[in-house]
Amino acid sequence: MTSDAVQQGSESAFPKQEYDGRVARARALLAKAGIDVVVVTGPENIFYLTGQQTPGYYTFQALVLPVEGEPAFVVRQLEYFNFIANTFIANAQVYQDGDQPVNFLVNVIKDRGWASKRIAIDKRGWFLPVANYEALQDKLGILHDGAGIIEQLRIVKSAAELEKIATAASYVEAGMRAGLGAVKCGASENDLVSAMVGTSIAAGSEYVGMEPLVSVGRRSGVPHGTWRRGRIGANDPAFLEMAASHDRYHAALMRSAWIGAMPQRAIDMEKTCQDGLSAALEAIKPGAPCEAPHLACQRIIDRAGYTENFKKRVGYSIGIAFAPDWGEGGVLSLYTGVTTELRPGMTFHLPVAMRDFGQFTVGVSETVIVTETGCRPLSTIDRSILRVAG
Repeated sequence: MTSDAVQQGSESAFPKQEYDGRVARARALLAKAGIDVVVVTGPENIFYLTGQQTPGYYTFQALVLPVEGEPAFVVRQLEYFNFIANTFIANAQVYQDGDQPVNFLVNVIKDRGWASKRIAIDKRGWFLPVANYEALQDKLGILHDGAGIIEQLRIVKSAAELEKIATAASYVEAGMRAGLGAVKCGASENDLVSAMVGTSIAAGSEYVGMEPLVSVGRRSGVPHGTWRRGRIGANDPAFLEMAASHDRYHAALMRSAWIGAMPQRAIDMEKTCQDGLSAALEAIKPGAPCEAPHLACQRIIDRAGYTENFKKRVGYSIGIAFAPDWGEGGVLSLYTGVTTELRPGMTFHLPVAMRDFGQFTVGVSETVIVTETGCRPLSTIDRSILRVAG
């Protein structure tokens, strides 16, 4: 099944050699874990290993990667030419809409002689329904857990990956500047989001893993609120957070604004956010544990008396993303008890937001790259809250 009109790898995010190296490193980890074959279903890991990307990952797709031998890629017919364009894998196992994908996958595994091997699958995968897992287990027997194996390779980014994240950061910066510029009395949440998303897309962004989080007035005091046509009134807050994407690599940014008079409690909480983020960034150094930035920020917040207003991790890994998340928070967190050492080439988003629940939110964030000596924030937007005359 070929087409001269679709060139192999023509839309791939990286050259073939990049994927060859990633697959080789993945195979080494599989062998170390005593696994012969891994079934990869998560779109982020599939993209990392092959370059395959599609918004159609809501239908079944799976990379079957053996420690030895050629991999097999199970893909829906409609996605086949997308698969050719994005990957350097010559042969795919294509199923039709009338097929049962799990049965199709099992037949591929049996045909390739893998059914008697030690097969692993990511048991924590978002795109592995219980019914599919049970069907695979029923037909193949014991399935070992491959959770976290491929993710180990994604924690530290290559120079090429860092370049893509920095490019995404330029898009998100353009969008955030536009969003802040749209903050004025009478503007709606939709006006802000339209400015943010339209500008970031015009700058180069692709679709992102999660929608912007934008809310104004008292609605801003509810975490993860999204735009619902609310309008900014006199003396109202505005909360803006968004991401942008370049070749599926993401960067994110959070800023706050206030129209007119700002209550002293909000002023104090906003200053605590600024101090907490600064302390967290200062604590990011190679060799330090991932909990160090969180603990540094939390100390500032506790000392200011706002412990109950900040009940979350200070940050999370960011990079490859598909909906429903723009981050890699399932890969690595900056939080108490996470002792993984920080290393140059890691990338994180650190959103420090404090809420008077049901009243307002103030917050600020940076996407950063861990360097040899500390970290490098990717935004140049002033971190202070934007004050707008009422």
